[in-house]
Amino acid sequence: MSRAPFELAGTRVASGSRSQIDVPVARLYTHAPLYIPVEVVHGRQPGPVMLVCGGIHGDEINGVEIVRRLLRSRQIQRLRGTLIGVPIVNVFGFVQHSRYLPDRRDLNRCFPGSESGSLGGRVAALFREQIVDQATHIIDLHTGAIHRTNLPQVRAQLTSNEETERMANAFGAPVILNADLREGSLRHYAQNRGIPVLTYEAGEALRFDEWAIAPGVRGVLRVMRRLGMLTGEHRRRTPPAAEVANGSSWARATIDGILRPRVRLGARVAKGERLGLVADPFGNAEEGVRAMADGIVIGMSRLPLANEGEALFHIARFDAIEEAESAIEDFHSSLAPPDSLY
Repeated sequence: MSRAPFELAGTRVASGSRSQIDVPVARLYTHAPLYIPVEVVHGRQPGPVMLVCGGIHGDEINGVEIVRRLLRSRQIQRLRGTLIGVPIVNVFGFVQHSRYLPDRRDLNRCFPGSESGSLGGRVAALFREQIVDQATHIIDLHTGAIHRTNLPQVRAQLTSNEETERMANAFGAPVILNADLREGSLRHYAQNRGIPVLTYEAGEALRFDEWAIAPGVRGVLRVMRRLGMLTGEHRRRTPPAAEVANGSSWARATIDGILRPRVRLGARVAKGERLGLVADPFGNAEEGVRAMADGIVIGMSRLPLANEGEALFHIARFDAIEEAESAIEDFHSSLAPPDSLY
């Protein structure tokens, strides 16, 4: 007996089939319609409903490519359950190369949204009602903000949901950040409804970083396999167990000037170690940016121009820092020459 069709935004997708659906979201000033693009793959066998979405921040485009590759993967041809792929949620920001919506709101601070609220609230409400509320599991894809890059990492609240922890361990990122929920975020909304959700952070805004995209695709497939949505063994070797960071903080510029970094993404640093130098254009005033704790650099600024107080190096703290360093070194060596990760 075949499964019942899956319905999304008024479109019914039969079991064993897939369909691309344009969900109407708004009209531009020109009266041209704007849609959130969605593809639904509805397997013949029952299983979880996995939502994988990118582009909640419109300039974070690595997730767009991760969703594209996922949907084209041959591994999902015998899917159990249902996959909802949304490459671009914030279509307004994507078109404008912007993190934000036209009203300058951050869509990832607008959930659960309101049908009668701001533009951000209305888009969040539409996305939630039409798509998010149908999911049993969610992977939300992000990158660093403009001029910042992130080491591939999973962020999740591990203490509130065992299924979330299981998904985080399965993903295979070198670092898991046990991160608090931010009010108004998709992760906050979903977790409070009991939906296990991961955020994958990797790379830089407005860039395609292959070292972030390829592990993202493999990570999503690993999670789907762990949930029983995919059958068969994965032929690639199992990644080393990710280390859970017990906290993180940013090292900030103490003066205005031009940054010269002295460490690279993924480097192990010691408390008090000089991470970089900030100096005026003449070099008359120069101060070091120092690590506030032992840890690993999981994010850093890519823009040499720094204002006083600006966040420059994101340091994650670990109880087992040697194991964390080993996992990151293994990740680096499996992907590309070190210079491509800087």
